[in-house]
Amino acid sequence: MLDGYSDINVVNTLSNGELAVKYVTKSDVDVVILDIEMPVMDGLTALPKILEADPEVKVIMASGLTLKNAEISLKALQAGASDYIPKPSTNRELTGGQDFEHDLVEKVKAFGEARRHRPSEISEQKSVTQRTAPKTKVPTPVTLKQSTGVHPKPKILAVGSSTGGPQALFELFKGLNGKINVPIVVTQHMPPTFTTILAQHVTRSTGIPATEAQDGDELKDGEILIAPGDYHMIVQEQDGKKIVKINQNEPENFCRPAVDPMLRSVVDLYGNKTFVVILTGMGYDGMKGSKLVAEKGGTIFAQDEETSVVWGMPGAVAEAGICTSVLPITELAPNIVDFFSKGI
Repeated sequence: MLDGYSDINVVNTLSNGELAVKYVTKSDVDVVILDIEMPVMDGLTALPKILEADPEVKVIMASGLTLKNAEISLKALQAGASDYIPKPSTNRELTGGQDFEHDLVEKVKAFGEARRHRPSEISEQKSVTQRTAPKTKVPTPVTLKQSTGVHPKPKILAVGSSTGGPQALFELFKGLNGKINVPIVVTQHMPPTFTTILAQHVTRSTGIPATEAQDGDELKDGEILIAPGDYHMIVQEQDGKKIVKINQNEPENFCRPAVDPMLRSVVDLYGNKTFVVILTGMGYDGMKGSKLVAEKGGTIFAQDEETSVVWGMPGAVAEAGICTSVLPITELAPNIVDFFSKGI
């Protein structure tokens, strides 16, 4: 698949993790697609060795859709992998649709570009032999939405994230634990099984109760509901209660779950008391929904370019001029707490 794209150069194919470590140590590579299950040395063992050899190389874990592999993939993300891609389980899945190829190619291109634009000392030392010397990244200028100073106290926090999202979610929610008391809904681009494990990791690492949403779950202050893999999640009012509904409507922005359907439903219920955070991610999912939130007087914060693994989703809302703040991941939580505390 990758060989079919003129702007991607597959420099080698290796049969185990040990060979991958040796190759990266001696050669210049922008992106490594690393299987989890391999002979001699598995992917989770090889990952830190690859990153030690070249801290700037972008590693995409290739994983089957099992609970065990989902758990390993999330551990790999916490250990420095940039992303993961679910492997098709049959030849028909591999060749019968464009989803896998689209995801694979987009990730490789995005991470290749990110690698070229963020050279470390190692990358600079190697640039003599690199196919293309790395470029210096110039941050994109952003125009912020002017705040009126007085704002209603938000009644819900809606978060959208994709590539690099799990690490960003952990960082965000650690800083919010116990400091805001509203329902939190999250759409993270992930396949089935992975969202189950993600919810468990969020609870363990941040202290905030998080569950994978089921149809009819009620929104509760101080608790997180995460859209299940392969299902859109929307919010509705039923018998005086705010609940979530899940559906398998057509993908939006190549994604299911997608951020836009969630945001449309949230702002319909909460209006100008909607607070949105768009974290690191590929593409532009969440931009149209965020525009509706801004039009109805809600608030959007976005992760900044420097701390995003890929500045696609947050970049789209930032460049649209609808964000009140664009901040590093470590500064989002304290600024959100401050915004909530000043609402009336």
